[in-house]
Formats: sequence, structure tokens, C-alpha cells
Amino acid sequence: MSKKEVDWRERFPEDVTCIRCLQVKPVQELDRLLWCEECLVRARRRSVRRGWMAGALLAAVLGLYIWLFIQPDLSLIPTAWAATLAVAFYLGGRVARELIFGWERLANRRAVEAAPPNHGVPEDR
Repeated sequence: MSKKEVDWRERFPEDVTCIRCLQVKPVQELDRLLWCEECLVRARRRSVRRGWMAGALLAAVLGLYIWLFIQPDLSLIPTAWAATLAVAFYLGGRVARELIFGWERLANRRAVEAAPPNHGVPEDR
């Protein structure tokens, strides 16, 4: 007897609400955490921005450490020190980006991307 593989989407109705933006979408457009494509793109952009800021902060802290404590002779190999800072910026930004995006997915906060209703504002008829 063969077992039929059960897809997680079969447990839901055809239209499901995205838990991030609260918009009703077909279940085929949502991922397993019930995020729509637009919410995934927004979360990725947010994590990219924050990741590069974290990489810049890491490079700045490393630059201060090198300048104040190591006190290198800049006549020897200044490009090596600049390359060290560039690598710290790039790798720190990439690692921070993935950690931030992973944390957003893990926390899975509801209605973060939802647009608030117009309270007290009359609608055009």
C-alpha cells in the first residue's frame, strides 16, 4: 500500500489571510508560515538595510580597535588594513542580514505589515 504525501496547503481553504499584512490571498501564494510574497520582499529589504548598518558598525569598531590598540605603521601595508575593514564590513553585513531575516521569520509577529484602517476619516462616496 502506498502512502499519499500530504501537502500542508490541503489543510487550509482556498483563500487564506496573510498573517503579516492581513490581506486575503490564495493559499498557493503563501509560504508555510502564511507570509505572502510582498511581505517576504519587505522583510528581506528591511534585513538588508539593517544588515549593512550592522556591517558598517562592525567595520567602524574594528577600525577603531586597529587604530587605537594595534597602532599599525601605515607605511608598511595600508591596503591590507583597508582590505581587512572591507571584509569585516561585507561579511558582517551578510551574516547580520541572514540573522535578522531569520529572527523575523522565527518571531513571526502578526499584522506587522498591515495598513491601519482610516479611523475618523470619511470615505469618498
